[in-house]
Amino acid sequence: MFSIIIPTYNNLNYLKICINSIKKNSKYKHQIIVHVNEGKDGTIDYLKKKKIPYSWTYKNVGLCKGVNLAVQKSKKKYIVYSHDDFYFCPNWDLIFYNEIKKIKHNNFYLSGIMIGSEEKVSKKFGNDYKSFNENFFLNNYLKIKLKDYQGSTWAPHIVHKDLWLKVGGFSEEFFPGAGSDPDLNMKLWNQKVRIFKGLANCRVYHFESRTLRRTRKSFGTYASKLFLFKWKISINFFKKYYLRSGSFNTDVLNEPNLSLMYIVDLIKCKIHYLFIFLFNREIKKKFENNEIKY
Repeated sequence: MFSIIIPTYNNLNYLKICINSIKKNSKYKHQIIVHVNEGKDGTIDYLKKKKIPYSWTYKNVGLCKGVNLAVQKSKKKYIVYSHDDFYFCPNWDLIFYNEIKKIKHNNFYLSGIMIGSEEKVSKKFGNDYKSFNENFFLNNYLKIKLKDYQGSTWAPHIVHKDLWLKVGGFSEEFFPGAGSDPDLNMKLWNQKVRIFKGLANCRVYHFESRTLRRTRKSFGTYASKLFLFKWKISINFFKKYYLRSGSFNTDVLNEPNLSLMYIVDLIKCKIHYLFIFLFNREIKKKFENNEIKY
């Protein structure tokens, strides 16, 4: 049914939990494809034993390039992007599929909801592979009250493969991955996608960034500047005025309303863009070398 793409970086203990949860808790049979960065921890041997297809790079190329490489092995109509530190909850795929049937076309971006960001939640269910209490989690996760929401930019997400290929997948200049989700959404927006919906009952447990982001702590700030330089607006501006992120009104989106606050915030974006253009040599060099892909 789906091609589930999982980039991993010497994270075998979590990857096993992720893959086992997909096989255990999916309604349908899916193609799982892993991109292995380095794989010094026995990941490749595990995948070979389980007969799971994979792509491989000898170094960490980040989640963007890793996912793009793995997608080349996809044989299904829909691409699901997953972190390697997810535990997929029962019927996650059925919820995606039922929503897709309602939409009746391929111009959409749907995502599930990650459980585990709150400290009290992770303490209850376990915050690492050793302490994770699977049975307790399965008996209690539905007690967490959540709603469908507007303007999703998060994994796990699903898009039609044709749409994914049309926009070129993830933009690899956002190495190792921060900023790549809203960048993908901006590319989809420019292809007239107006459905960006998070589904409350499509849930995963998240062990909190134990995946590819083992790099400088300042990269989130750098990625925000890169997005602003590339699109001339900030991530926050895009999510607030275009995606209406966080709203529980999940109607099909329209173009932004040109309010006074919109104009004020847009001017701020232009000023910040000008500052980056004049003074940020690293980002300008990426642009001049054609490393920034639109």
